[in-house]
Amino acid sequence: VPDKFILYQNYPNPFNPSTKIKFAIPPTSEMINVSMKIYDILGNEVTTLINEPKEPGIYDVEFNATNLSSGVYFYTLRSGEFVSSKKMLLLK
Repeated sequence: VPDKFILYQNYPNPFNPSTKIKFAIPPTSEMINVSMKIYDILGNEVTTLINEPKEPGIYDVEFNATNLSSGVYFYTLRSGEFVSSKKMLLLK
């Protein structure tokens, strides 16, 4: 079980058309709501991958960008006061 929140770099990156995003949630006294959203280069929300309470542990989420155009996208993990974002590149 991880001892802190971690948002890993997606793999593969660059990707076409799907990629995996890994993150870790540390133990807390209660289940904590976790959200992960994808944004385009202009900051517009593209999709929400997760928005639900999660147990402590390490998770993988797959992001399929079949309907999106090539470019830079950002993914953001939020849980309580923790917020982390990383950049990914879609090449078609």
